[in-house]
Amino acid sequence: MCMGEALRTIAFKVRTASCGGTACINSFGDEQLAVDMLADKLLFEALTYSHYCKYACSEEVPELQDMGGPVEGGFSVAFDPLDGSSIVDTNFTVGTIFGVWPGDKLTGVTGRDQVAAAMGIYGPRTTYVLALKDFPGTHEFLLLDEGKWQHVKETTEIGEGKMFSPGNLRATFDNPDYEKLINYYVREKYTLRYTGGMVPDVNQIIVKEKGVFTNVTSPSTKAKLRLLFEVAPLGLLIEKAGGYSSDGTQSVLDKVINNLDERTQVAYGSKNEIIRFEEILYGSSRLKAGEPVGAAA
Repeated sequence: MCMGEALRTIAFKVRTASCGGTACINSFGDEQLAVDMLADKLLFEALTYSHYCKYACSEEVPELQDMGGPVEGGFSVAFDPLDGSSIVDTNFTVGTIFGVWPGDKLTGVTGRDQVAAAMGIYGPRTTYVLALKDFPGTHEFLLLDEGKWQHVKETTEIGEGKMFSPGNLRATFDNPDYEKLINYYVREKYTLRYTGGMVPDVNQIIVKEKGVFTNVTSPSTKAKLRLLFEVAPLGLLIEKAGGYSSDGTQSVLDKVINNLDERTQVAYGSKNEIIRFEEILYGSSRLKAGEPVGAAA
């Protein structure tokens, strides 16, 4: 509930931000803040008022902050307050990402330990996409004019479809396997759907129930996406929707989060797209080897 209220406020602040020079700003009390920092403050404030959050951290404040909640029966939350903040001034869709873990640990855990994950999407519509570990499906809520959230969609299956979102394309310069994968998409006449924002690019897989998102590294272009703040929460959303995720050899939900700033490459999509991703980049796929795949039902 507290995060839903924060997302509603962030949506308004993004929509009414003044952009000029190097930043988009809006008011936070008596302060004028860049919208990403404003979103950060709103989310920390909401978690404090929840009374259930023990620790929280964000991409903007990457150290554990004590929110005052209990360890027993409480939760810890990691979030990216405004993913895509550099494209707010272009009026592209941007969003918020967060993952919720039980207790007081955000390291030494995996994405599969999450009890919930969500993203807020601030575009022509404002939507809130939520997945709960013990509840089937990934669920989309629409922000109505009166400020209420209305459930509008449940996604339980990601099927096959020729739609791709290729992040970090510069890696094809010195990663020939990634170049081979991109050439496959082009040769097979996939439709390019890439905005430069991770939230809308991953959200479209859930909404359209098809497609693939890739962000691959190379010797000269190291991993930028953070496992804790972005990759693991989106991994739960995708896998609860019936899709799959991979860092090249395993589901991103099985990667141990060793530190708050840990980074990784990633792909999200349908089963066959993730098989193709793993086979082209690493020669084989665990999804053909009979191993358990996907998030728990």
